[in-house]
Order: sequence, then C-alpha cells, then structure tokens
Amino acid sequence: MISQRRLSKSENKESLTEDASNARKQPLSRKTKKSRVQNEVEENDSVFLKLLKTSGIILKTKESQNQLVVDQIVFQKKLFQILRKHPSYPKIIEEFISGLESYIEDQDNFRNCLLSCERLQDEEASMGTSYSKSLIKLLLGIDILQPAVIKTLFEKLPEFLFQSVNSDGISVPRLIISQLKWLDRIVDGRDLTTKVMQLISVAPENLQHDFITSLPEILGDAQHADVGKELSDLLKENTSLTVPILDVLSSLRLDPKLLSKVRQLMMDKLSSVKLDDLPVIIKFILHSVTATDALEVISELREKLDLQHFILPVWLHASQSKLKNKGQISFSGNQENSGQDSVFLLFDVIKSAVRYEKTISEAWVKAIEHIPSVSEHKVLKDLCPSILSLAQNLLHSLDQSIILFGSLLYKYAFKFFDTYCQQEAIGALVTHVCSGNEAEVDTALDVLLELVVLNLSAMRLNAVFVKGILDYLDKMSPQQIRKLFSILSTLAFSKQHEGSSHIQDDMHLVVRKQLSSTIFKYKLIGIIGAVTMAGIMAADGSRSSSLTQGKTDLSNEQYTQVTSLLQLVHSCTEQSPQASALYYDEFANLLQKRKLAPKVLEWVGQTILNDFQDSFVVDLCAVPNGDYPFPVKALYELEEYSSCDGIAVNLLPLLFSQDFAKDGSRMTSQDSDHKLVSPLCLPPYFRLLRLCVARQHNGNLEEIDGLLDCPIFLTDLEPGERLESMSVKERSFMCSLIYLTLNWFREVVNAFCGQTSPEMTGKVLTRLKHIVELQRILEKYLAVTPDYVPPLATFDLETVDVIPHTSTAVSAKIRKQGMTGRGRKRKRDGNKTFSHDTLSKEDGSECDPILHDRGQLEKEFKGKEEKTVALQNNHAFFRELDMEVFSVLHCGLVTKVILDSEMHTEATEVVQLQPPELLFLLEDLSQKVENMLTPPVGRRIPFLKSKGSQNIGFSHLHQRSEHEIARCIVQLLTPMCNHLENVHNYFQCLTAENHGIVDEPGLQVEEYHLMSSCYQRILQIFHGLFAWSGFLQPENQNLLHLAFEILTNRLNQREPDQSLEELLTQSFHYLQNFHHSIPSFQSALYLLRLLMVILEKSTASDQKKEKIASLARQFLCRVWLSGEREKSSTPNDQLQALLGIYLEHTDSVLKAIEEIAGVCVPELINSSKDASSSTFPTLTRHTFVIFFRVMMAELEKTVRGLQAGTAADSQKIHEEKLLYWNMAVRDFSILINLIKVFDSRPVLHVCLKYGRLFVEAFLKQCMPLLDFSFRKHREDVLSLLETFQLNTRLLQHLCGHSKIHQDMKLTEHVPLLKKTLELLVCRVKAMLILNNCREAFWLGNLKNRDLQGEEIISQVSQEITADESEDDTSSLVSKSKAMEVDEEGEASDGEKEQDSDDSDAETD
Repeated sequence: MISQRRLSKSENKESLTEDASNARKQPLSRKTKKSRVQNEVEENDSVFLKLLKTSGIILKTKESQNQLVVDQIVFQKKLFQILRKHPSYPKIIEEFISGLESYIEDQDNFRNCLLSCERLQDEEASMGTSYSKSLIKLLLGIDILQPAVIKTLFEKLPEFLFQSVNSDGISVPRLIISQLKWLDRIVDGRDLTTKVMQLISVAPENLQHDFITSLPEILGDAQHADVGKELSDLLKENTSLTVPILDVLSSLRLDPKLLSKVRQLMMDKLSSVKLDDLPVIIKFILHSVTATDALEVISELREKLDLQHFILPVWLHASQSKLKNKGQISFSGNQENSGQDSVFLLFDVIKSAVRYEKTISEAWVKAIEHIPSVSEHKVLKDLCPSILSLAQNLLHSLDQSIILFGSLLYKYAFKFFDTYCQQEAIGALVTHVCSGNEAEVDTALDVLLELVVLNLSAMRLNAVFVKGILDYLDKMSPQQIRKLFSILSTLAFSKQHEGSSHIQDDMHLVVRKQLSSTIFKYKLIGIIGAVTMAGIMAADGSRSSSLTQGKTDLSNEQYTQVTSLLQLVHSCTEQSPQASALYYDEFANLLQKRKLAPKVLEWVGQTILNDFQDSFVVDLCAVPNGDYPFPVKALYELEEYSSCDGIAVNLLPLLFSQDFAKDGSRMTSQDSDHKLVSPLCLPPYFRLLRLCVARQHNGNLEEIDGLLDCPIFLTDLEPGERLESMSVKERSFMCSLIYLTLNWFREVVNAFCGQTSPEMTGKVLTRLKHIVELQRILEKYLAVTPDYVPPLATFDLETVDVIPHTSTAVSAKIRKQGMTGRGRKRKRDGNKTFSHDTLSKEDGSECDPILHDRGQLEKEFKGKEEKTVALQNNHAFFRELDMEVFSVLHCGLVTKVILDSEMHTEATEVVQLQPPELLFLLEDLSQKVENMLTPPVGRRIPFLKSKGSQNIGFSHLHQRSEHEIARCIVQLLTPMCNHLENVHNYFQCLTAENHGIVDEPGLQVEEYHLMSSCYQRILQIFHGLFAWSGFLQPENQNLLHLAFEILTNRLNQREPDQSLEELLTQSFHYLQNFHHSIPSFQSALYLLRLLMVILEKSTASDQKKEKIASLARQFLCRVWLSGEREKSSTPNDQLQALLGIYLEHTDSVLKAIEEIAGVCVPELINSSKDASSSTFPTLTRHTFVIFFRVMMAELEKTVRGLQAGTAADSQKIHEEKLLYWNMAVRDFSILINLIKVFDSRPVLHVCLKYGRLFVEAFLKQCMPLLDFSFRKHREDVLSLLETFQLNTRLLQHLCGHSKIHQDMKLTEHVPLLKKTLELLVCRVKAMLILNNCREAFWLGNLKNRDLQGEEIISQVSQEITADESEDDTSSLVSKSKAMEVDEEGEASDGEKEQDSDDSDAETD
C-alpha cells in the first residue's frame, strides 16, 4: 500500500505541477465556461463554498459532476495552505466542516461529493492520469480535515444502511466506505478502526460482507492485530460471515497464536460447514500452517475432511428435488453443478498448496507415510477410471520417475479396488504391453510380475487377458519374452487348477509352433518360452515361495512333462548351432536364478556331462590326424601330465570339420562316424555344465576342474612372418580359432573365479593372462583381414536385430549358413579389452602429464591406433564376463615382476595380479557400470542406433537389478582402492626417479600407458557408482553409507556411528589426495567429476566446492603432453568440461575470467606461434576458441542469474550490484576485443551468439538497476554505459564483417543481435527520461566498419554525411561523457545517448 502511494505521487508530481501552472495561465474554452455556469451552486456566505471555489473546485447541483479546475494535488495543497494560514485557524476548520455538513444534507449534493469530479483542463496541459477523485476523497487527503470528515461520514452513513439501492444502481453505504480505501495517510488509525468495527456490528448482513472484505484496504498495518482479534470473536458469533472473515484474516499480519486459534476453530467446525464455504476454509487452514505444525495440521485435516459427507447430501437432495418437482429440474441441476464446482475448487486449493508450498507438500507426504494401517487410507473408489486413465498417461512419459509413479498407481489400484477395477487395470496393462513402445512394455510386464507375486488368486481370474499377449510375441525383446512366459507359467503351473488348463494348452501350442519354425527369430521365442515354462514346472518345492505355493516335490507325471519338454527343445535345436547355443545359455540362466527339483537336476546334469564329453573332450594322447591346413598341437596347458591320461579340448578339428562341412567338402575319418558338432556351442554348453555341477555340489567344481588346466588342440597362433603369405581363408580360419579360444577361456574364468584355493586362483590368473595375449595376436590378424565376420558369442534376438545393419547382403549369406554376424566386419575387429592401444587412442591428446618429452611415446604407438575398432561392434563376438569374475581384483598388483605358472602351484604363496590383466578386468567392469548404472541421458547413443545395440553382450547383466550390481561394485571398492593407491605410488615414484624425462634409461613406456589406463578406469568406475541415481532412493541409503565407510577407512580407522555427512567429507578428502599423481588429462576430468558427484550429496558444500575449483585450476595450469590433441575433438570436449568446472565452482567467476582473458591471453599473444600461456599452459592458439567459448558462456550465465533488484533495496545492495555489473562489463569488454586478434570463424560465431545474450541480460537485469542508481551514482553509471557503448560498437562492426564475408553461420545471428541493440537504445533513452535527462539523448550517423576499424563503403551517397556526423560525435564525446549504441544497416543511423555532467535537467 505504501509503495503504491509513493509511486503514484512521485510519478505524477512533475506533471501535476505543470498542469496547475497551465491551468492558472490559460483561459478556459467556451465549452468549459458554458458548463461552468450550468447547474452551478449559488454563492452565499458559506466559508465552505468560498474556500472550495478559491482552491479550484466548482460545486454542481442535481446530477451534474463537481468540476475540478486545477490538478488534484494542487487543489489539496492550496486548500491546506488557505486553511493553515487563515487568521482564525483552527476555528476555520470547524466552520468549513459545518458548511460541509449543511451542504450534504441534500442527498443529491451528498451523492455528487462521493462521485468523482470532472476535469476541466485542456488535453495539452493534462500530463497526469485522467482519473479524478471525489470531493470527499480529496478532503480526506488533507491531514487537518481528515478526522472531522471521517466523523461526518460515519454520522451520515446510518441514514442509508437500510435503504434499497438507488435507481442508478449506486449503493451509498458502499460508496462511503470506498472513500476510506487506499488513503495516503491515516491520521488516527485507532479511531477509524473503532468506527468501522462498530459499523460492521450494526450493518445488515449483505453490507457486512462488503465492509469486512474492505478492511485490508482501509486499515494500516498497526491496526491489524486489533481487527484480527475482533474478527475472530465475530467469527464465533456469526457463522454466516465465515468466508469474508477468513478471507480478510489471510490478508492481515496477525500473531501466529491468533491464527492457530482461528484455524483450530475452523477445524472443529469442518464437519458442519456448507460445501460452498469449504474451499475458502481449507485455503485458510493451509495458508496458516507453519513448518513446525504442518504435519499435525495436515494429519488432522485429512482425518476430518470427509468428501462423501459433503458431496452425497447435495446429490441426494438434487435427486429428491427432481423426483418431487419434475418442473424444477433446472434448479436441482444447478444445485448439483454448484456442489460439483465447490468440490473442484476444493481440490484446486489443495493442489495449489501442495504444488507451491514445499512445507505443505512435505507434510502431506509424511502424513500419508505415518498412517499405521493400510485400511486407514482413504480410497475414492469412484475415481478408479480416472486413476487408471492417469496411470495410462503417466506411462507414456519419457521421465523414468513419472513412469515409476504410473506403475505404482496400477499396482495399488489392483490391490485396493474391487474385481471390476482389477479387470480394468489388467486390461490397461495388457494394452501397454501390446503397444510396441519398449519402455511401456517393460514397465507393464514388471507390474504384472509384481501382481502375480502380490495376489496370485486374483491374477488367475484375469489370466485370459494376459494370455492374449501371446499374439504379440514377435514384437518383443528376449528379456520381455522371458517376463511374459514367467507370468503365464506362474499362472498356469503354480497350482493345479482346472481353470488354468486352457493356459497350459495355449502355451504348449505356442511353444511347439515356434520351435518347429525354420526362422531363427521365431525359434528363439520357442526356446525362451519352453525353458521358462520348464523352470516354473520343475521349481524346487522345498523352498517356500509364493510362486510355487501348494507344490511339493515333482510327481512322476510332472517329471515326465519337464523332461519331455526339454528333450523337445534339444531335438528342435540340434541342427542349428546358433539355436543350440541359445538353448544352452537360456538353460544356464535358469539354473543360475532358480533352484530346480533334485530329480530334474540330476537328469539334466547326467545328460549334459555325457554329451559334453562326447562332443568336445578327447584324450590328450589321441592327437587328431587329418588333412588340416595347420599342424595340430596341444597348447595352453597349465600342468604337465606324466602320462597320456590327460584330456584336451578338441577345438581346431571341430572348427575345421564345420568349415569343410559348410563348403561341401569331405569330412575327416574321425568325424565321419559322429554327428556334426559346432565349436560355437562349446562356451555356452560349458557354462550350462558348470552351473549344473555347482547346483548339485553346492558350488564345488572338483568334478570338472580338469577343464581349467587342460590344453586345447590348436596350432601355433603367433603369426610371425607368415601372416602376409596366408590366404584370406587361412587368415579367417585363424581369426575364428582365436575368437573361439578366447571365448572358451572367458567361460573358464567365469566358472572357476569363485574357487577359493590359491592354486585355482593362480590358474584363473594365468587364463586371464592368456586372454590378454590372444587379444594382441588377434589384432594382428584382424588388421590384414578386413572383411572377416567373427563367430557370434551372444545369441539373443537383440543381437540378430542389430548386427545385420552394416551390410545386408553379407548378413543374409551368413544367416543362410546357420550363423549370424555383423554383415561386414569393420577392419581390425578387436575388442574393448585391447589393452593399451584402445586407451592410447582415447587418451592420445592428453597422454602423460608428468613426462614432457613425447617423442618416444609417439614412436612406440605410431600406427596402432588404426587397429582399434568401435566399441559397440565387439560385444556380440565375446562371451560376457560374470560379475563374480571381478573377485579376482582382490589379488594384489605387481608392476615389474613377471608371474610364471610355477608360483601358483604352492598354496602358501601370495597370488598377485599383473597390470595387463588388471586393465582387462577394469575395462570390462567400467563397461558394465556405464551400461547398468549410468542413465540413458548420460550415455551417448550413436546416431541411428537402437537401445538394443547398447545392450549387446550384457544379456546376463540385465537379468540382475541395478541394486544388485551396485552392491557388487561397493563390495569391490576395497580391492579397487588398493589398486588405485598402488598406481598412485607408481607414478609418484616414477616422477621422483626419472624427473619427468620419458627417454630416461629403464623407463618402460608400455607399462606407463597400462598404469595410466588403469588409473583412469578405476576413477571412471568410482564415478559411475556414485553418480547412480538409485542412491537417491531411501532403500539404498544404507548401501551409500557402506560405500563411504569403505573410502573413509582408507584414511584411518573410522569412529563408530559417524553420520553420512562426516563419512562423505572424509571420503572427499581421501579421493582428492590423488590429484598429485594424475597421469592424464582425462583421468583428471574423471577425478573432478567424481568429487562433484560426492559434493552433490553433501549438505555443507562450500569448502568442498572451493577445493574442486582449486584442483581444476591446478589441472589447467599443468603442462600436459599435447600428442594429437589438436587433431582430435574428444580432448577439446574434455578441456571445455574441465574449464567449465573451474568457472562453475570458483568463488568469483568474474575475477577468474578477467585473469584468463586479461593476463593469460596477452601472454599467449606475446609468445611464439606454437607456445602456450605461461600461467595456463593448456591455453594455446589451438585451444583459444575453447577458452573463449566457455568464458563467454559462463559470463552470460552469471549475469543472467543476478537479480535485477528493486528501488526498495538498501543503498548498500545497490552499490554492490552496480560494482558487480561494472566488473561484468569490463570482462565482456576484454573478451569482445579479443576478436581483433583471434578472428577465426568459430571465435566470431561465439562472439555473435553470446554477445547478444549478454546484451539481453544487460537489458533485463542491469537497466532496472541503473534506473534508480543514476541520481546517486551518476559518474559510475556513465562510466559503465561508456564502456558498454564501445562493446556494442564492436558488435556492430562484427555484424558488418559477417555481411561482407557472406558467412551464413555468422549472418544468422545478425538480425537478432541488431534487434537487441535497438532495444538497448530505446531502454537507455527511457532511463534518461525517467531521470529527467531527456535532452541528453540525441542521434547521429555512424560509418559501417570491419573488425579492424576500416570503413565499409556501401552507400557513397551517405559518405559525406556520415563523415560530418562522426566528426561531430567525436568532439561532443570528448567534451562530456556519453553513451553510444550503433544501430542496424549499412551506413544506417546510429542512436547515441549523451549525459552531460553540466546538465541541469535533473530535478527533485
């Protein structure tokens, strides 16, 4: 109220004064004179009439308006002066009021005095508002008259209280009260309050509402407490005034105790109030709560708010009215609609409070959580269709949290609603499953799985709907097919029931049909369905499970059904190696997740073991003889056998037989008596075998441990000099042989990694060493075999869908041969674990920071980067490592001692891990973390790649939950910290020993790169773990606590019962200590991101934020090896990210930008061409555009986030903001002037883009500040505008440069930039007018110039004029401070603003 009054007064002061003077000087027009005489009150000896006429008001009679000759403020000031200087003051006031009372005895005169006056001023003289106040309002604005006028009004008012409204629709009581609203000053507020409250107590009810709602506009703040107390008393006496009283109480500043008292009063009456009043009451209750009592109030409100109590009587009354009075249907309908409108308003009030008031929303959630019993939840069953509709829309969202909420709605709707609603919920879920949208299908199937566990009997009633999904199987992924068959099998086989027989029959029909198909896609559906069915049917009944309720051990009939089904699958897949491999993998997954009945498990184990021995294992002494292209040898033997009683894996002969069988050639004599066995099935069949043995013997694999150390029938794999002389077919054969050997070793490692004996662990480590060696050999073959297609190692539908996209023709050929691969294998098809070469490519731009000489490194690895392939191209061709494999990380790390097989034969020796094998494991683990824990938004998915392509090679991983994976990684934190510390010590010692010289004798460059890559991968895994969004969920807080405990224990033994914040702080300190030994730029970036993720979970983040900024600055100031950084885009992204982190976390962004742009860039400019800044070595001529882009973006972001401020802010705040803007404009000026030196296209593009955004921020955030800072800080404002003027002129030159060079990328920013510059001109002009400096704004012409200031001659006709204008401009600017902004167009007019120091235009 006060601010509005002051604003109107200050805005109109000048214009009103001008109006008054003009009114005194200029005669009235004829029309004015005529209207003045007509109906004018006859003059008499009344002091009242004389003083009014002298002051500038002519009173009228009848229905004519009183006429105001002068401005309103002039009238009030003149009347006040006449009264105050009158000889008989203060007696003259009594005479004046007496005259007023006599005058308003006539009701027409009184009405005229209450209505607005007529203005008689000429339009030119009237600069203020056209609205005129009434005579009474004008008199109330004079302090010496106000008390007496108020007294007169309240004495007069009772005459009109019970009168009806006049014919003209004017209510005199309301008109009188309106005179008291929004007075500039109240002389005696307490007396006015007393009079108004007395009036309310005697007024009729219809006027009481109006008088009460007018109170906030009449009273001052000092009277709020007294009025609130009286209104609360009135609320108890008269319930009909509840709505206006609560409305007013919400607008007053009252004591919290009084509000609490009124709120409790309303809460007690909640069950008895009318429905129409309910929205206002609920709004008052919600707006009066505080943080301390919010939970209590919300809980009580939810308990007492019974909508059925309010809604049903209205509807019942409406229906009864319809029955009794059929002719009054419209009335009852209106009443029903009114009740519905009130309910809608009520929910809208609650929705707004929950949405915009954090305290209320949190209290409402807590109130729901604190309900002890499920039955006490209030469920509006009539809203079931709306809830299901809402859930359906939520599942269409792209936000995972919204999708999760929608799934919960389905789940609880099924749980709490009746049978009909359950049926509707299942129908809606089935619709989602059949929609084809992958996210919807996954979510709906997950909900159905939960419902089967939650209420199996109710789900069985709706099984017919779920069964209909079988018609849409061909559109589902393998994981979705598994979920569907798990649901249906549970419904069909969990309990013998006649009603489930039709589901069993349909499932058997579908499975048999799909298995008999010759198309692999449909055969896959049959395999997955059959194995899932068998798993449910043969589930071990000894375990208590809701999925197997009512089951005991298998009967003979059930046993026969299971074995028959499995034999059917085996017979339908044995002719297709890929189908057989898929069957073995699916069966292995089943054994891993579910415990089968002992009878079935025994049959499966015996069958698998016998078949595996017959197909893949031969005696070691029986070396195969045949027409093989290479000599067959038993290689990779871990133990030397003294006799020929050993065994070997018969790999090369099987592969040779398969290739020759496909070519139609003769088979070897050994293979002619046996069925064709594909080596493709070796790894999946072994996986099935070892899981079956582990199930039978509680994890003990002694029965098959000979397969760990047995040799393989291969040939010499090292190509040597014969590589170039091999034929394409021979090279392809060798590649396939190496792939199959690698996958065999991978499955062997998967199998025996969990064995605890040191001897077994040592053999596993040796197999890991063999894997790394074979990968290096494979690189050499792939480099000279570009069109080779490897044998598949994963066999699900997602692989089949994704792989053929690269070359359709080749893929079709491969499928015809019974093997699907990526159509045309890209050159040098290595894998993710290609040790240092892959990392050399990824980190080539940063290389190693400690070693400054890069010559030897480039020689060592020159050309190897070309042999690596895209990561996503390789997962399909390598067997997936299980999470249990990473238990090997518990072994220590040795960097220089080479392990041999002998050291593992003694159980007492310590088994240790070498760097190549460590890197192999860390790379695979980092892939799993990225795929499973990193959200899709944070992952880069290549263009035209489906989601399925991202999951190739992670089939087993995705059968586990995110929580399981996160828990596994947390358990690995201790060994990974050990390795991280060892790598840290390695680089610390290396720095001390070699003094940072790469050519130092004895330095192993390959080892250096391996250790650097290990460093990076560990940090990458840590970052992926702690960035997991699942830690935000309450159920995962204990896991986060455990992770921080492990990191804290690395510093010192933690104290018991430490809080999460304390653990987080110590973990932060532990990780930041590694910054001294960071070997690569990318590792530095991962360390900072890891610290930032931990910072986000902290409540006291200021100190940690400063530390991150300090670390980022140190990394920017280090000398990193440049390598090929200039030629690679990835390191540029990393540098941009690191610089962004520094500016985001530093205390003062503006000071940091000024240091880089004002100190470091000049260092670069003054140095040689290939040199860098001495302060920031990462700043070179090649990286300047990155620094420039980040600084411009952060500068614009910083000023955009600064609040504009208001005139009500303190002077200190104004000065601080003005100083801040001076710094920002100075930084902008430094940056914008750099384009004169660095004028490359990317730099100019950044300048145009962010220059416009900065000018826009200046308009929105800075100009309002300058509006009310100009008078008190004139010099500072002028200096700021003068500096900014030079920047905008340079932007104008940049626009001209873009047009001259006709660069489309640059010119697309020009129109918006010029429009913004025009707005700036207008805005500065408005500021000058506001501060009474209109004459300081003037216009002139400017020349168009390029970046170097040279004139762009485009319109010769304007050249002379432009010269003259610019000369004039220069002389004027030299004499006084000015603001100049250039405008659009070639040789266009530029608008210039000048504020002279000698200007006298400023007035008070």
